[in-house]
Amino acid sequence: MNLKKFSVTLLSIGISISSFALSAKEHPNLILTEPGVERIRANLGQVPLFDESLARIKREVDVEIATGIDTPIPKDFSGGYTHQRHKLNFFTAQKAGVLYQVLEDEKYAKYIRDMLFQYEAMYKDLPLHPQERSYARGKLFWQCLNDSNWLVYMSQAYDAIYDYLSESERDKLETNLFRPFADFISLENPQFFNRVHNHSTWGITAVGMIGLVMDDEELIQRALYGIEDDGLEVGGKDNDGGTIKVEGQRKGFFANLEEPFSPDGYYTEGPYYQRYAMYPFLILALAMENNRPEMKVLQHKNNVLLKGVNALLNLSDADGEFFPINDGQKGMSYYTSSLVSAVNLAYFYGDKNPELLSIVEKQGQVLIDESGLAAAIGVRDGEAKPFTKKSINLSDGIDGKQGGIGILRYGNEDLTLVFKYAAQGLSHGHYDKLSYSLYEKGDEVLQDYGLARFVNIEQKGGGNYLKENTTWAKTTIAHNTLSVNEKKHFNGSYDIASQHHSELFTFDAEKDNVQVVSATESNAYPGTSMHRTMAMIKDESFEKAFLLDIMRVKSDSKNQYDLPYYFMGQVLDMNFAYDSPKVLRPLGEDNGYQHLFVEGKGNGVNGNSKFSWLGNGKYYTLTAVTDNDDELLFTRIGANDPEFNLRRDASLLLRRNAKDTLFVSVIEPHGSYGPVTELSQNSKSNIADLNVVVDNKNYTGVTITDLAGNQQLFIIANDNASKTAKHSLKVNGKKYSWTGPYFYQ
Repeated sequence: MNLKKFSVTLLSIGISISSFALSAKEHPNLILTEPGVERIRANLGQVPLFDESLARIKREVDVEIATGIDTPIPKDFSGGYTHQRHKLNFFTAQKAGVLYQVLEDEKYAKYIRDMLFQYEAMYKDLPLHPQERSYARGKLFWQCLNDSNWLVYMSQAYDAIYDYLSESERDKLETNLFRPFADFISLENPQFFNRVHNHSTWGITAVGMIGLVMDDEELIQRALYGIEDDGLEVGGKDNDGGTIKVEGQRKGFFANLEEPFSPDGYYTEGPYYQRYAMYPFLILALAMENNRPEMKVLQHKNNVLLKGVNALLNLSDADGEFFPINDGQKGMSYYTSSLVSAVNLAYFYGDKNPELLSIVEKQGQVLIDESGLAAAIGVRDGEAKPFTKKSINLSDGIDGKQGGIGILRYGNEDLTLVFKYAAQGLSHGHYDKLSYSLYEKGDEVLQDYGLARFVNIEQKGGGNYLKENTTWAKTTIAHNTLSVNEKKHFNGSYDIASQHHSELFTFDAEKDNVQVVSATESNAYPGTSMHRTMAMIKDESFEKAFLLDIMRVKSDSKNQYDLPYYFMGQVLDMNFAYDSPKVLRPLGEDNGYQHLFVEGKGNGVNGNSKFSWLGNGKYYTLTAVTDNDDELLFTRIGANDPEFNLRRDASLLLRRNAKDTLFVSVIEPHGSYGPVTELSQNSKSNIADLNVVVDNKNYTGVTITDLAGNQQLFIIANDNASKTAKHSLKVNGKKYSWTGPYFYQ
């Protein structure tokens, strides 16, 4: 290294030479370290879960070595052979590096070396990827995002065999492959690199990781703080319609760590992309911890990365599958490899929380590094305790003041409500303020559709986002929330939506018999405000906990209001008449309505309309306060979908024309059906009457009367969320007094 030149570089960016040790680097120094590798070798054969994990990756890598190295000329989207081959190469190389360090078998180093030199030979003449869909085309892959994936993993492989290579070999790889690669995804693609987004996190981590291996201070600083003068214009868009560049926007690793994460560890894009981004976030933070511990990158923003792991685990259902908030593929869970890494690292670098070990046990594998070894030893020694997910309110936004996600859980996830009152969520956000989904154990009762994409399935749009993600999945009517005049929230404008968020009114999960989350939204529709209160109630008169939903709407004008219930299961019965059309037609022409077939239409019942369905061997009943002027429509997704890109899921939609109005309903789980025993138990609703007993600017009160005549009363104070405020109200001739924003008896 040219020490004089290095000193000048440091001084030019305002960093004292004394800040960093300038001694020769030892390798490996990213995720694996020499002392860590020695501890791993010393414990081989003594820690079953670790040994099994090591044996598994050895089998995988040995198969690839026997198959031979293939670095084809890129041509495919996600899911195609060339895409999948290059993806498998970087995964395999990283694992081979771990095996070389732990087992000291030269064949793994030789495999990585030979692969890297094949890439070195092809990269200098490699044009941009032939597929032109991305806003930032890669070279090996159709987008820079995947090129960055490659470099994140290949940096670790290179680090593992750094000392195995000769100086001339290292110089050739760094000059012809790694440095040009890092410059390409950063300097040549600032619209990708210089932003706050999960894409950029991968690019930043890639540049930072290879910079650390090469001891290239310029690349390290570029990763941490971004490109100072990127020449970008304000207002560019990415593939998903998100704004690429905002004037004055911060950039680099610290900006991506600061802005999308709330102090609670919630990532504004939602759990699906938090899961995806956690790996590069944690890997670069750990690499910095191993190389620049004085910068405390891993501990930045009050340990927000470690908090993020806890937040992610809490954003999953009873089966460990992440709630599909914003763009999210259903079925993605904490069994994914990125969460194996996250849980191991959170355990080792956090407070050794024994509850995390129960997740490790379920995952059935660990990282082959010090954190994985520590977790596996904890499991071996019987230190694991159950990870109990409780009700939690996760704030959104850099300061935790841009809305959030409220999760109410009863019992051992017997009933779980996911209530979204968050910020837009960057380009992956949906237009669904005050929406919710409901689960019984791991089964969806009322669903959030998730994304419209078949990830890595080549036959479906090259595995990329489909146009229906915009025309359906992101729309308001696709969610269990209120649509006004068949328009999307914020009229579907990303830039407007990004300026606003809903406001938490109250969250209380301290009581055994009632938990409440309530929030308001006043910007989604100009001149119309919404206040939604959801109460999870368990009363001894009912077999199971149920959900009370109160949506209060105030408007300057008369509107058409649509409130859908995307139920999961088979229709059983209802107490209202309806007609089924002979020819199915779409419900509307735009904003998602064009994708809904109308399968039945009827009118509400004066008092209560009731609808029951059977899903996953359990019964559910919707009881809603209605009158004869309300419309009830059975709809099914699938209209204007000639390529069958959408699931044919159903909903019951409550439509009302009014100015100010109040929607009140109860979702009541009850009973069960066994297909083997053919035994049906408690298949009918226990609610005799759901009634609004007061509704004014100060209070809304609802009574729930069961079949035995027992009555419950719930009151929400509409304009005073103070937990210390005292209230007094007469209902049906009886006076009720209480403290706080709501009353339940």
